[in-house]
Amino acid sequence: MGNRVMCMKKKDVAIRSSGGGGDGSRSKRVSRSQRKLLGDEEMLHRRALSMAIHQAQLSQRFDGSISRRVGSTSSRRQTLSDPFSNNKQVPDLVESLAVKKLVLVHGEGFGAWCWYKTVASLEESGLSPVTVDLTGSGFSMADPNSVSTLEEYSKPLIELLQNLPEEEKVIVVGHSTGGACVSYALERFPEKISKAVFICATMVSDGQRPFDVFADQLGSAERFMKESQFLIHGNGKDKPATGFSFEKQHMKSLYFNQSPNKDIALSMISMRAVPLGPMMEKLSLSAERYGKGRRFYVQTLDDLALSPDVQEKLVRENSPEGVYKIKGSDHCPFFSKPQSLHKILLEIAQIP
Repeated sequence: MGNRVMCMKKKDVAIRSSGGGGDGSRSKRVSRSQRKLLGDEEMLHRRALSMAIHQAQLSQRFDGSISRRVGSTSSRRQTLSDPFSNNKQVPDLVESLAVKKLVLVHGEGFGAWCWYKTVASLEESGLSPVTVDLTGSGFSMADPNSVSTLEEYSKPLIELLQNLPEEEKVIVVGHSTGGACVSYALERFPEKISKAVFICATMVSDGQRPFDVFADQLGSAERFMKESQFLIHGNGKDKPATGFSFEKQHMKSLYFNQSPNKDIALSMISMRAVPLGPMMEKLSLSAERYGKGRRFYVQTLDDLALSPDVQEKLVRENSPEGVYKIKGSDHCPFFSKPQSLHKILLEIAQIP
């Protein structure tokens, strides 16, 4: 099942090692370290949020499907300052990487905007992250209720892969149900994807629906379609449901139980309805194409939307090359544990 890595904040380790000693100076060092981490995170938040706004403006200026950070990393110095290493200089391994571009794919209800911290930290490390708005999500102009297939939902990602130069490969990162789009893309373009990373995502098996992964939380698909109060009937009450949208309080408890309040507020005003058709579509995945892809899974251990037990089951049934665990993360590690997620993505990028 691959290597297992437990990612923890430095302050988590420091607090654990200080127990039982009664050392006042050590306690002060922990306190200073915590203040420094909080200060660094606040500075990163302001810088990255500014970038997210800029990305949104660029997205609207073009076609709304792809958001990019303007600027090249090619002129960066050979030794970079990692944003999560308390300003210590770390070796820049970017030049030795065969694949430097990461494509970040959001989950249900989210958009490219949710990756703003991840984009900032990856670019600080010299990588080239690209974000996509899936059809009907983020700044896409499409009505979510009009998106009925996984092919249509994944179209921005598929077009990005199609338009890559012939020899170029990318690392594709999918969050939550965005994992189904990553699986679909890996089946379509295995030669374009160097590695696929699933972050608490629907890494489904052949013939499985993305919705099936959430059955423990939401009930069976059949029951959900009959009884759920979250369904949207975009074509009229007498027509089949076209999407779903959770109430704000339900979303807060389900997705953001460990996330900062400012990121929850951003999500509450930015999340959109979820197209239902793509979530109910069975994926056709072959051993010859999807099965030969290099897959990595990131588990979130305080996740209430996709429980750790369900994530563990997905890993057992699908056998990725590597498994990483983030302690203290809810369903949105790009908000609740951005440092740990950053380190994991860097490590995966460096795997030969």
